[in-house]
Amino acid sequence: MPVLIPISTFFIGCHGLLALGLSYRVAMERTRTRIWHGASLSEVASQPNYLASPNAWAEFVEKITQQFILTKNIDDGGLQRTIRAHGNFTEYVPQSLIFLIALESMQAFNGLLWMLGTLLMLARISHAWGLIHTYGPSPGRAIGFFGTWLVYLVGSLACLYYSVQ
Repeated sequence: MPVLIPISTFFIGCHGLLALGLSYRVAMERTRTRIWHGASLSEVASQPNYLASPNAWAEFVEKITQQFILTKNIDDGGLQRTIRAHGNFTEYVPQSLIFLIALESMQAFNGLLWMLGTLLMLARISHAWGLIHTYGPSPGRAIGFFGTWLVYLVGSLACLYYSVQ
């Protein structure tokens, strides 16, 4: 059975893998910092200590964590940045992929689809890298958000153009 929108499907798969990677980073950072809810130690201060009287699952997770994952006892903001990289991805990527699906369904120029999909992938990787590895403004974040905005602008205009033809 032929794929009706092969270019969009390809980029949906690529972004799915990127989303999985970002989600994994959040889970590992939560495990390292033992911040299970929220994004910082101050947000956790009012929550109960799950190790005070752990249930079987908490005891198991703690045992595995201590054996296989290097934990941190400081809040260096890494969890918050990782959560935001994943959150920002989930805020921008779905609409961008909808542009690709709509344009490919309207039989837009394949070069435009490949350009938008590739730019989006590079922008989101750049943004996540810049956000996770630096606090504050960084070249990666700037490339990421400007690239994503360019996808939004070109994707929106292309959808408007193809919709009136």
